[in-house]
Amino acid sequence: MLNPGDLNKDFGSYVNLKKRVFQRVQSSGINDKILDIARQACEEAIKAEGVVLARVEKKRLQTQVLKLILDEMSKGLENS
Repeated sequence: MLNPGDLNKDFGSYVNLKKRVFQRVQSSGINDKILDIARQACEEAIKAEGVVLARVEKKRLQTQVLKLILDEMSKGLENS
């Protein structure tokens, strides 16, 4: 049985399916989980390097490293 809200959905459209799946995945908090894992790994790597960084420097480094990670992940998806 369809919910009243389902009447507006175009179930035959791949674009709409992709949008609905994306929304469900996003609502699971996946972004926060990925960011937390990357931040922890970055913190551990910085500690292993034995360097002391100011908060601003550490945040900038983490942001740059996360961008590199996401770029590599994206390339990996394209190649699979």
